Amino acid sequence: MVWTLLEKQKLIESILKKYPVPAILLAEQENQAGFYEIIDGLQRLQAVLSFIELAFPSIDNRYFDINNFPTAKTFADEGLFDIPENVNVIDPKENNSFLDYSLSISVMRNAKNTEIDDVFDRINTYGHRLSDQERRQAGVKTKFSNVVRSISCTMRGDASEDIVSLYKMPGISIDLPKTKHGYSVKAEEVFWVEQGILRSTDLRDSLDEQCIADICSSIINGQITERSKEALDKIYSESSRECSTTETALEVFGSDNLKSQFTFCIEEIIKICNSGSKEKLRDIVFLKRNTNGFPSLFSIILIAIYELLIQKNLKISNYVQVKEALKGCDDNVETGNKASSSRDRRKNVNIIKSIIETSCVPNEINPRVFTDNTAPEIDAAIRRSEIELPNYELKQGLLLLDNTRSIDRGMVQKLINTVAAIINNGPNTHGKIILGVADNEKDAKRIASLDNVQYRIVNNKYVVGIKREAMRMNIALEEYVNIIKVGINQSELTEELKPNVLSNIDYNDYFGLGLIIINILPQKTMAFVGGKVFWRNIDSTEEVKDMKRVSVIAQRF
Repeated sequence: MVWTLLEKQKLIESILKKYPVPAILLAEQENQAGFYEIIDGLQRLQAVLSFIELAFPSIDNRYFDINNFPTAKTFADEGLFDIPENVNVIDPKENNSFLDYSLSISVMRNAKNTEIDDVFDRINTYGHRLSDQERRQAGVKTKFSNVVRSISCTMRGDASEDIVSLYKMPGISIDLPKTKHGYSVKAEEVFWVEQGILRSTDLRDSLDEQCIADICSSIINGQITERSKEALDKIYSESSRECSTTETALEVFGSDNLKSQFTFCIEEIIKICNSGSKEKLRDIVFLKRNTNGFPSLFSIILIAIYELLIQKNLKISNYVQVKEALKGCDDNVETGNKASSSRDRRKNVNIIKSIIETSCVPNEINPRVFTDNTAPEIDAAIRRSEIELPNYELKQGLLLLDNTRSIDRGMVQKLINTVAAIINNGPNTHGKIILGVADNEKDAKRIASLDNVQYRIVNNKYVVGIKREAMRMNIALEEYVNIIKVGINQSELTEELKPNVLSNIDYNDYFGLGLIIINILPQKTMAFVGGKVFWRNIDSTEEVKDMKRVSVIAQRF
């Protein structure tokens, strides 16, 4: 749960006044000395760090003075956080008092996972501080809870490693419209809020996760789940029959398969909403304008699309027609408390399917091939690139931005070097290079002017696509992609790595802009380009000329 600005300021005021602050509870897991997991106190720690990093002022509108704290000053000089101009700062005495304040910390030593989970559950159950879904997910480590969490992170755009350092938290945290915290993920840009399915405040209570859990349990169990708190509680209760049945079904279905199929269906819904004139899903399905969320109706629509496009292997032939068919569909189904049983929900799904199916045709691809590069996955990757800099690279395309619009002859070689550098991050490394994303707003506006395209903003990145470049070059998209493939195939990249890289180059139409995604999967061997070794220095690709560093990279494999 994200604190409001006032809650943060009250904590800072308490520290400045030397009031007592509740203890931070950490756990040092067995066999992991020196590695601490935050059980209770994450928001308190984040508030303290954010205040030092000038993310917000005190309650009387004064900022921390980084000039009296060399470590913070160094980080600011390195560009890790911004320094606001012309602001009042707390006086040196208060600054020192703040830095000298001792936070009470309690540490569970040599703790087992079961003990950590039990403590976390006791804190958040008996204190009634978590929502129903947060409480379900807390400490539960079933395959189902993991895949729901993974899909939720992708959909929200806060996808990250399973273990996140405290300083990375702002990069994967959600900013609510009325309580700006300076976090990277903007609630209004998240699919659930953008389409009007949930309100931004619902994200704080993990209602998006609850909706995903409801849909996923229905898909993998082959029977629509009753829409009730009790039904989901049983699926998350590791001692229940429902949990065991769901785990077995997911084992057969496959977590990766579920995630890719779910995000595929989300992408189809986005295409429906964007066909013709762009509209929110809420404005399509309700004839009377309202601002209420509609997770129950959304679940019905997504399950209907899943059963048509995946189970029956159909494809939508006319998205505008589907949009028109869904207009006012809330009048055709009952999704309130009176229609929460499995039987009633099945009737509703069948109604929506009958509305959509007339605009579908058989899919010639049998079986359908799913990739991880759906629009929601791409959005998550672009956001993720901001906090996992060494593993991600975003490029605007192959053409120069001068008036000649000629091919940047060195670009393909830069891509090859970056592929090698990301591989050299280590044998467990996943990474992506995405072509079609401008470096900054200035370049995005230049591209918009030159190529007559409307870019899409994802966080602080500007998606301009590469379809415009193919049109400018007067070649088909296949030829454009082939320029990159031929370049890699004829390059000096380590020969045994080429097939793996080439087979994982994907294209996504991405809102009509077109993106090329080079997926870099974990490799067992170090990568070379000719006799050269490249590495990722944060977000740049550099040749390694120091043999000691070459040795360090080699030792990773």
